[in-house]
Amino acid sequence: MKKLVSTLVMLCCFTFNVHAVDEQALEDYAYYGFEPDIVTNYISNRKKLGFVKISVELMVKDPNDLMSLEHHDPLLRSAIVEILGNQSEEKVKSLSGREDIRRECYETVNRLMEQEVGRSIVVNLLFTKYLYD
Repeated sequence: MKKLVSTLVMLCCFTFNVHAVDEQALEDYAYYGFEPDIVTNYISNRKKLGFVKISVELMVKDPNDLMSLEHHDPLLRSAIVEILGNQSEEKVKSLSGREDIRRECYETVNRLMEQEVGRSIVVNLLFTKYLYD
């Protein structure tokens, strides 16, 4: 009886895992990275000028949307630079502040893409490199 139950449990687990993999295979995400990295100043409390250097990747659900992102790259880059330039030193250097900045960039990029192409196409915005001084 124990062997039968354990066999059924293993079979169910395998079936659910295969189903999850099939759903993930249907999702065909693509990434668009800004080249070169974005470098700008932020509001610093010191006499020395503070700067931040980030690598940004935009995740889209449809690979065909990469052309739209490439076309609007200057607009999106400018918006991200403006957001970063208006941040305080404390916000740039804290983990929670970094997440707030990322979320603001994500919302702004989606709003701009909705204005330009009629729909928000960015699923997620990732900071793959985040350096500050």
